[in-house]
Amino acid sequence: MPHFRSWEELPRSWNCLPRARTERRRRPGRGRAVHRPPGASGHRDGLPADRPLPGDALPAPEAPPGQGAETASGSPSALSDAERAAVIELLNRPEYAELPPAQVWARELDAGTYWCSPSTMYRILRAAGQSGDRRRQATHPAKVKPELVADGPSQVWSWDITKLRGPGKGDWYHLYVLIDIYSRYVVGWTVAAREDSLIAEELIRTAIETNGVVPHTVHAGRGTSMTSKPVAQLLTDLGVTRSHSRPKTSNDNPYSEAHFKTIKYSGDFPDRFGSPQHARDWCDGLLTCYNHEHRHSAIGPHTPASVHFGTADLVRQQRAVTLAQAYAAHPERFGRQPQPPTLPTAVWINEPRPETEPQKQNS
Repeated sequence: MPHFRSWEELPRSWNCLPRARTERRRRPGRGRAVHRPPGASGHRDGLPADRPLPGDALPAPEAPPGQGAETASGSPSALSDAERAAVIELLNRPEYAELPPAQVWARELDAGTYWCSPSTMYRILRAAGQSGDRRRQATHPAKVKPELVADGPSQVWSWDITKLRGPGKGDWYHLYVLIDIYSRYVVGWTVAAREDSLIAEELIRTAIETNGVVPHTVHAGRGTSMTSKPVAQLLTDLGVTRSHSRPKTSNDNPYSEAHFKTIKYSGDFPDRFGSPQHARDWCDGLLTCYNHEHRHSAIGPHTPASVHFGTADLVRQQRAVTLAQAYAAHPERFGRQPQPPTLPTAVWINEPRPETEPQKQNS
C-alpha cells in the first residue's frame, strides 16, 4: 500500500476519512445528507476553503459583459426583443411573405446577412401566431345545399351511374338510371361499356320524349357526365333546371343511391356479367318488375307505375272497399274502421328549412 506524507498527496477519489461518529448537516436546496466528521468547519483539513466539497452545487457561470441583459428569457443565446421584432419584419417583407423560414434564411445568408437559425425563425413566428401555411391559399365559395321539393310525378328527376362487374378483372359496365323522386318510377335506363356524356344526353332526351312531360328539375351528382356540356346544353334547351349534389356528399342524391342498393341487394344479382347484353337483359327484367309489380313502402304501398301514371287513387279506393268488407264480416278483429295507407303529400331532397323554403316544383 502506498504511503503519503500529507493530506494534500491523497487522491481525491479515495475516501480516507475516519469512520468516527458523524453529524448530519443538510445543505439548503439539496435533497441528500452530507456526512462530516465532528468539528469539521465546512472544508477538509488541509484543503483550500474555496474548493467545492462533495455534494456542493457548482456556481453559475457569469455572463459576459453586455450579453443577456435585454433578452426576455435571460439566456445569453436568446435574441433581444429588438432582434425578434426585426426578424418578424424580415419574414413579413413582400418578397418573403409566402416563403418558409428555411428559404428566407438561405437567401439572406447568400446576401451576406445572418439573422438567426431557421428553427428560431419558426419559434418567433409561432409566438407571433404566424406559424400556419404562409402561401396564399385558393378559396372557393361554399357549394349550395340542394333543396328540392316535389308533390307529384314528373317534377323532379334524379339520375346517377353505377358500375356492374364484368367477366374479367378490371372489366366494368356502367348502368345509367333516371328515376322520378315522387313516384319512384324509373323513367329511363341503359347499360354501356363506358361512362360517356353523349350516352347520358341521349338517355335524358329519350326519357323526356317517352314520358311526354318535361320535368321541372333534373338532379344529379358531380361526375364528369353529369356536369358535361352536352347534358347541360340539352337541359338548357328544354328549359329544365339543373341541380347537383355537393362534392363528396352522397346524401344529396338519396333516391338514386337507395335505388342502386335495391338493385345490387337483389337475391339473384349476378356476381359478374358476361357481356353488356347480359347486363341489359338482367336489368330489364328487374326494373320492369320494380316499376310494375313491386309495392314500394314509401308510396302507399303502390307500384311506382301506378303512382307515376295516376292510377294510385283508384287502387286505394278498391283497397278501401276490400277493407270495409273485411270489417263488416268480422268487426271484433279490428280496433277501428281500417283505412288503406295514403300517398305522401310531398317528398324532397334535403328537407327545406322554413327560412329557405323553395317554390314547389310543378310539372
